[in-house]
Amino acid sequence: MDWGMKNRFSRLFDRESGRAVWLAIDHGYFLGPVSKLENPTRTIKPLLPFTDALMLTRGVLRNCVDAGMDIPFILRVSGGNSIVGPALSNEDIQTSMEEAIRLNASAVAISIYIGTEHEHQTLLALGKLVDEAQRYGIPVLAVTAVGKELEKRDARYLSLCCRIAAELGASVVKTYYCDNFEKVVKSCPVPVVVAGGPKLDTELDALKLAYDAIKDGAKGVDMGRNIWQSPKAVDMIKAIRSVVHNGVSVKEAGKLLK
Repeated sequence: MDWGMKNRFSRLFDRESGRAVWLAIDHGYFLGPVSKLENPTRTIKPLLPFTDALMLTRGVLRNCVDAGMDIPFILRVSGGNSIVGPALSNEDIQTSMEEAIRLNASAVAISIYIGTEHEHQTLLALGKLVDEAQRYGIPVLAVTAVGKELEKRDARYLSLCCRIAAELGASVVKTYYCDNFEKVVKSCPVPVVVAGGPKLDTELDALKLAYDAIKDGAKGVDMGRNIWQSPKAVDMIKAIRSVVHNGVSVKEAGKLLK
């Protein structure tokens, strides 16, 4: 890993804890105007001081994020699907590396769909993206997506997904938390961050997810709906940070929400 790659990668993680709290706001690329993200500018503005990096599309970046903000971001470069289409897995690269460089991305993100009809397509896309990203010193985040089939999220399946992503050259992998998650982490030679997934029943459930993920070896979380759909979004991201960066208990972190 050369200097440029190391520099970009280091910006994504807190320098003291070595962990990350990323704010995922890329949902609109296949879900459209998700609740509480109809106006991205209004939703994310108060959260920006408390996130280590944003994960978003070029459209939201250009139109909803102040270019004067000194915040790293992970640019989603895969797409081509929608929630009303025949298959969420039907993705490919839709944003060029030239565009990522032009926008000053710290990393690029692509989804892979292991075990679906588009597995081959998305894995080849990951390989091509890694080739281009290496040329310019940009880290690649591989997202182990499962589409609508949430029952796939077990340790055996996610270990397979994460290991394949690392084998194909991803610098970091985003996946779901599951039982025996330490198995997923131990079998993946690159850092693993955990997705927040669908909105959980309570804020304490989301805090427990973050706590368990870090305890089992994750390098951080990339949360969206469980932060910005909370009625106390700023307090929620502060609580998540206290768990991820400071290792506080769920009970202690929960006090920040009262």
